[in-house]
Amino acid sequence: MVEEIETPDMIGLSIKEAEKLAKENELELQIEETEELDKENTIIKDQTPKAGISIKKGSKIYVQY
Repeated sequence: MVEEIETPDMIGLSIKEAEKLAKENELELQIEETEELDKENTIIKDQTPKAGISIKKGSKIYVQY
């Protein structure tokens, strides 16, 4: 059985911080509009699924900035 975890809150984090958090939680970060990004200074403004939702490890989290 695949373990479920709570979606971490990535809003307000930089892309770099969110990538680290996704990796720690065994999730995949999907960034919309993948032009050349400044991952240190680009701040996430929205995510799907929202924080606190139960998802399976290995799931994708879609983020917008």
